[in-house]
Amino acid sequence: MLKEADYFFDTWEEPGRSCLQALRQLILQFDKDVAEVWRYSMPFYIFRGKRFCYLWADKKTGWPYLGIVDGKLIEHPALIAEKRSRMKIMLMDPEEDLPVDTINMILKSAISVLK
Repeated sequence: MLKEADYFFDTWEEPGRSCLQALRQLILQFDKDVAEVWRYSMPFYIFRGKRFCYLWADKKTGWPYLGIVDGKLIEHPALIAEKRSRMKIMLMDPEEDLPVDTINMILKSAISVLK
């Protein structure tokens, strides 16, 4: 049985779909306490019951991004706040390989904020 999140990933065109699905796998495999939930019509990822990141795509470019819930508490050059007061995002070029080491570093920082 497909979950709402599965339908979400199926709605994107390639190469964005593959990029989002790869991000999904990175996040879910990052820690055994990470789980996927459906909130605000998008996939959110929780760590021990607390929201820490989500996946979406930029309205202007269509590029997928990793959103960090408490991004304002994390300083990293790959994270941008734009007009967000609490969250920061990391845009992904769907035509490029994912910067796995950078993503893992940001996920580690996001989880450490929750601890």
